[in-house]
Parts: sequence; structure tokens; C-alpha cells
Amino acid sequence: MELQQILTLAGKEFRDRMRNRWVLAVALVFTAFSLSITYFGGASSGQLGPRSIEFIIASLVSLVIYLIPLIALLLGFDAIVGERERGSLDLLLALPITRLELLLGKYLGLAAALTLSTLGGFALVAALLFRQFGWAGLYHYLGFMLSSTLLGLAFLSLALLLSVLSRERTRASGLAIALWFFFVLVFDLLLLGALVAGSAEFGGEALAYLLLLNPADVFRILNIFSLDDMRTLYGLTSIVPPALAKPGLMALVMGAWILVPLLIARWRFK
Repeated sequence: MELQQILTLAGKEFRDRMRNRWVLAVALVFTAFSLSITYFGGASSGQLGPRSIEFIIASLVSLVIYLIPLIALLLGFDAIVGERERGSLDLLLALPITRLELLLGKYLGLAAALTLSTLGGFALVAALLFRQFGWAGLYHYLGFMLSSTLLGLAFLSLALLLSVLSRERTRASGLAIALWFFFVLVFDLLLLGALVAGSAEFGGEALAYLLLLNPADVFRILNIFSLDDMRTLYGLTSIVPPALAKPGLMALVMGAWILVPLLIARWRFK
């Protein structure tokens, strides 16, 4: 495996996304939503402008959970299967590069585009929060931005896995949407149904550890437990055990969600 080959492929993939204005469009969407939530999120209580770091992050967490997984899946679902349908995959593999180099190059280029658009979309709010709250408030918001990026990279890994497994682009797109529905909408409903139907013992620590099977829930725990006020706001102090209330541990779990799908995709692509 040669690093130069991977960086060349990643650079081409990144330039393609920059050329079709994809990064700019996503960054503008995040900027518009984040500014709206920051300034008008407290309008129902008769207050405009940033109320508190806790309120802003709690509101943006819901936005990120719905938007970033969908954007990441739509970005990467055709990375491999699209090349196969266009007939360019055989040409790429005929070049002096390995399948692993192609896979990593594709992923790193898409990851760079997704990271740039995510951080760029939240940067303006970060500047406003620094102006009003200083470093103390910005510290937690920067952690939120980092965890949002990790969430996007996790779903991008899942998208690349779908692209390797699928034989047709239309099937890959359908699977991507189904995966989004499952992790963002259906998974928590299934756990809630199991909690209601099961015993109280099942609804204790077992439920909390099952949340680790969903990267969106890992993201939610990572941000909710970063601030004491947010734990009280969401009412999860009695559900999530203290063993999981560690940002470092949750970051490792999110890292596993990034790495494991890539390893499976590498095995299948090989």
C-alpha cells in the first residue's frame, strides 16, 4: 500500500465534490439551520439570540442526528457501485493501484469533503458563541462540532460498505435510505417497545448498552453527557449508567463505527 496513491485518489475525489459545489451547498444548509436555531430557538419563551450553550447544543443535536447521517449516506452510496455501472471500475483497477488503495482514496476524499462542509457550516455559530460566552462556552461547542464530524464519518463508512455490497446503483440508494430510517427513526422505537413490553431489569443497563449499536445514539449520549444541565434536560441520568458517561469511551465507540464497516468493505471488495 502506497500513501501517494491513496492521496492522489483522495485529492481527485475531493476536487470533484468541490467542483460540483456540493461542499458549499451543505455548508450553507448547516449555516442557515444552525443560525436559525441559535437566534430563534428561544422565541417561544420571548427571547431572541443565544440563550445558553446547553440549549443551543441540545437543539443542534436533533438537527445533526437527522441531517448528517442522510447527507453522509447520499454522499458515499455510489462511490464504488457508481464506478462499476459507468464501466470505469475496471479501468481504475487496471492501473498500478490496489483495491485497498482505491477504497481508502475514495473514503478519504469523501471524508474531507464531508468534514469541511460540516465544520464550515457550524463555524459562524462558533464565532458568535465565542463572542458572547468566551472560551468556556466555545469549548463545549467545539466538542459538539467534533462529535458531529465523527457521526458523519461513521455513516460515510456504512455508505461505502453498501456501495461495495451492492451490484446496482439504484439498490445501493434504496439501502442507504433504509439504513437512515432504521438508525435514525426505527431503532429507538424498537428499544422503546422492548422497554415497555419487557421487564424493569431489561430497561436498566441492558438498554443503555444496546444504544451503542446505533451511532446516532452514541452521538446523542456523547453530547448529552458532556454537560450536567443537558443530562437533567433529557432525563437520562437514570437510564444511562455512569460507565457510559465518559466522552473518551463514547469517542472510541464512534471510532469503532468508523473502522469496522471499512474493514468489512475492504474484505468484501478484495
